[in-house]
Amino acid sequence: MSGVNEIRSSFLDYFAKNGHEVVPSSPLVPRNDPTLMFTNAGMVQFKNVFTGVETRPYKRATTSQKCVRAGGKHNDLDNVGYTARHHTFFEMLGNFSFGDYFKADAIELAWKLVTKEFGLPEQKLLVTVFSEDDEAHGLWKKIAGLSDDKIIRIPTSDNFWQMGDTGPCGPCSEIFYDHGDHIPGGPPGSPDEDGDRFIEIWNLVFMQYEQLAPGNRVVLPRPSIDTGMGLERIAAVLQGTHDNYATDLMRALVVAVANLTGVDPDGPQKASHRVIADHLRASAFLVADGVLPSNEGRGYVLRRIMRRAMRHAELLGAREPILWRLVPALVREMGQAYGELVRAEALITETLKLEETRFRKTLERGLTILEEETRALQSGDKLSGEVAFTLYDTYGFPLDLTQDALRARDIGVDVDRFNAAMERQREKARAGWSGSGEAATEAVWFGLRDRLGATEFLGYDTETAEGVITALLRDGVEVSELEPGQEGYVVLNQTPFYGESGGQVGDTGLIAGVGLQADVLDTQKKLGDLFVHRVVVKSGALKVGLPVELTVDHRRRLAIRSNHSATHLLHEALRRVLGDHIAQKGSLVAPDRLRFDFSHPKPISEDELSAVETMANAVLLGNSEVVTRLMGVDDAIASGARALFGEKYGDEVRVVSMGRAPGGNQAFSVELCGGTHVGRTGDIGLVTILSEGAVAAGVRRLEAVTGDAARRYLNEEAQQLKALAGLLKVPSADAFGRLEVLLEERRKLERDLADARKQLATGGGGDEATKTVAGVTYMGRVLANTPAKELKAIVDDAKKRIGSGVVAFVSVAEDGRASLIVGVTADKVDTVNAVTLVKAGSAVLGGAGGGGRPDLAQAGGPDGARAEDALAAIEAAIAG
Repeated sequence: MSGVNEIRSSFLDYFAKNGHEVVPSSPLVPRNDPTLMFTNAGMVQFKNVFTGVETRPYKRATTSQKCVRAGGKHNDLDNVGYTARHHTFFEMLGNFSFGDYFKADAIELAWKLVTKEFGLPEQKLLVTVFSEDDEAHGLWKKIAGLSDDKIIRIPTSDNFWQMGDTGPCGPCSEIFYDHGDHIPGGPPGSPDEDGDRFIEIWNLVFMQYEQLAPGNRVVLPRPSIDTGMGLERIAAVLQGTHDNYATDLMRALVVAVANLTGVDPDGPQKASHRVIADHLRASAFLVADGVLPSNEGRGYVLRRIMRRAMRHAELLGAREPILWRLVPALVREMGQAYGELVRAEALITETLKLEETRFRKTLERGLTILEEETRALQSGDKLSGEVAFTLYDTYGFPLDLTQDALRARDIGVDVDRFNAAMERQREKARAGWSGSGEAATEAVWFGLRDRLGATEFLGYDTETAEGVITALLRDGVEVSELEPGQEGYVVLNQTPFYGESGGQVGDTGLIAGVGLQADVLDTQKKLGDLFVHRVVVKSGALKVGLPVELTVDHRRRLAIRSNHSATHLLHEALRRVLGDHIAQKGSLVAPDRLRFDFSHPKPISEDELSAVETMANAVLLGNSEVVTRLMGVDDAIASGARALFGEKYGDEVRVVSMGRAPGGNQAFSVELCGGTHVGRTGDIGLVTILSEGAVAAGVRRLEAVTGDAARRYLNEEAQQLKALAGLLKVPSADAFGRLEVLLEERRKLERDLADARKQLATGGGGDEATKTVAGVTYMGRVLANTPAKELKAIVDDAKKRIGSGVVAFVSVAEDGRASLIVGVTADKVDTVNAVTLVKAGSAVLGGAGGGGRPDLAQAGGPDGARAEDALAAIEAAIAG
């Protein structure tokens, strides 16, 4: 029996031996397809290669691609845990040919792998082909020796793949494994094909045509191959089971859940174990690729996955967060193949723990409501869609979680009414979702990159250079020249201008020549290494093929460099002060400031923030050299360099080291970074933190300035302190002490004034301050400009003074408005109600009523001139 990790390695090794480039899995957030929420197949990262707008240095490739299907068109979430093969996260093994080999070689490679390398018995295998693909049918007979009854023709679109309404397409051929007649189900194409006996283990797509329009299909000049084999499915077959969750990898995770909960993994609640095991993988890999739980887009789908797993943990009896405690088990099983899990382990752990802690606070309340609303429902009934929406809107329950909670009782949900209630939120979410992780890049940039090659960047070492214009664009169309007053884009063979990326803004400056001047307004990077300059021509004309002089705005670049290097120092200082879970979640490096977003579950104290700033400045003042090295990405990460999770790195990366760690000789900060930096840390001058706060759940934002901007900020602070000291007539060093004394004196005066008001309001407590009305002692007074916040204390004091009865006070402000308060002692509340009395007085003052308790009520009104009349109305109400 082969383990999952061994199967993955064997697959990749097999195709590597057959001339294929082993290409790492691309991130789960696709960078070349804005129509996808998550990468859901192995061919996603090669889409532009298949369509011809991108070329690679190899013609054959093989991958083990991590995939997620939990949102949008490809959504398996509801089935996960209740079937043997559905997952939100899965691995897709694949081999690809970009115009190299075609059907014959693809079939031969596949057949040899499954029968020779994997050792599957031929009699257990059968294949399908598209009904019109006689060529594939003949090749299976010739290469595999399969009889006609083992080659099933399928006439439907199930065996004809299309990328879209137009574009590459072609017939498919699938390999099925027969688990045996003890498993229900029939072969593909039969009425019982949905059973578990015959399982598709591999799909071979023969990319043979291009669909130009309906009814217009032409043969591709360079046919290609795209295949996909689910690692979980083939592992189940090779390990002698038809259940993916019984494979060694998934079983290890299921057992880890059982060990934490103490619940039998194979008992009545086995679906819950499976949900948690599957959703743990999806959640961890999404976080590692830069997705955090939120209320929209990818973050919302991640939150749904997490909360579904957390709900099932609760069903298993867990009363404390447990998902974060399963992360080490996942890293043990998959960390060797996917290093991002190891690098992001702390962040994954903190994110799961924070989300589950928050969710548990709302889960109990939501389940209580669900129980109350469904107590009278029977099997086959439906929960009101409005109630389901309330659970979502108020308690954070996704619809699928509500459905899942009711599944065991065979109770459904009125989805139509739920959808009606959700429509506005869905529209807002759709409008807010901006597509894939990077903005979709127009096909024109692919064409230029393919034709012109990469732009050589000279800006690490110089801010001036010469270059040759290789392309010009205006309004998205290539042109031969740009004339005075026109705005457009310039591509050059080499440039000192840094293109915006990694949070650092693009450079500005000048393009000049004989009789020519153009302002560079911004610089962007397309496709990673094509630098595009947005310009406006001031004089002369920019022309393709023209050599020009390029000058970066020096002062602006200098400020940007300082802020970028300071960002690295702050990042490391945050990690050392707050913990290893700190991970960058975004940044802005501009000439006037820096902004750094990072993962952290709670606010940062003033002491912690001060420690971060002090540490960063201490390293800065060491004035050590900033060292940049070019390394292989794996070697760089292995050496301890920090990478931005979810960021796409090439085979070689720049590793920037700066500073000396306190008390040691090792570098303080070591990061993968393609940005521009100062030569020595002392060049930064100074780092001053301006602010820190939350920007999203589990994400904090720090803003700071450096150099001259920091000096100016501190000078302004010093001037304000000096001005304050002048007002207080003390030296600056004594200003805060003097201010504290003054504030304490003010507080004492306010207390004394309040006491005086109480004495004055109650007339010193003599009999002349009260009267008897219908046998009830009544005190009523008009007060001049007494703050409303003091009235309750005055009433409480007056009630104590009279012992038994009613007190009423009207405070008239300078603007003529009145505040009214009525108090009734405890022995009189059964016969006299403060709310009734205050309403009587409020009506006289022109108020709208009032409210409170039987013993204390308040109101107000605009007509303070009638304060005495209001007291008289209260007296009359007492008298009845």
